[in-house]
Amino acid sequence: MAKHAMMTTSQIAKLALGATIAASALGATAAVSAATANRTDAQTAAQQSAAQGSAQGRVNVTAAQVLATARAQVGTSEDANGGGTKFQKWYADSQRAAETVARDGGSRQDYLNAAWCSMFVSWVGEQTGARPQVGWDAYTVTHAKWFAANDRWGTEAKPGAVVFFSWSGSKSLSDIQHVGFVVKDNGDGTISTIEGNTGNGKVEERVRPTSQVVGYGYPSYAA
Repeated sequence: MAKHAMMTTSQIAKLALGATIAASALGATAAVSAATANRTDAQTAAQQSAAQGSAQGRVNVTAAQVLATARAQVGTSEDANGGGTKFQKWYADSQRAAETVARDGGSRQDYLNAAWCSMFVSWVGEQTGARPQVGWDAYTVTHAKWFAANDRWGTEAKPGAVVFFSWSGSKSLSDIQHVGFVVKDNGDGTISTIEGNTGNGKVEERVRPTSQVVGYGYPSYAA
């Protein structure tokens, strides 16, 4: 399974270091670290929004249509190299890939075997015509910051929302490691989801504890 969230070797190293520091931080030190990360998120949010585009207005697509398209991909699997999916190929050929290569380094070809959970979400948005609301990026942190920059970020699980995870339980956007779509809130501390690049590198329907959720991005769907 392609490693979640990070698109470059340097980003993987930074995430590993950040996770180690976060795990060892206690008490007031942890609170200060979280506050600093959140301030950084706020400072960069406008820049992320400008690069990826605005999420203003609605699209003529419902949450149900987006979820149906995502569900139709359940079972799609990566190859032995962590690549080979239609989602990675689409992203590598997209305009957004050129922008993220300029931002992160590397080349378009690197996306063909890179972590693809966010590429899956972006692909579903493209296929349904909801991309202006779903957003598109290969890096989960930037994808989440785009929602935040457009005032479409919150803590309530809604069908069709884009859900961002941190396995440590962190609530900092900078610690996000994975992304998918919310199917429903189960009302018992869990949510049902559809995610790409999960399990053994497949699109799967999952049940996740809300304790692992950093937050939700809200596309403005048609009623």
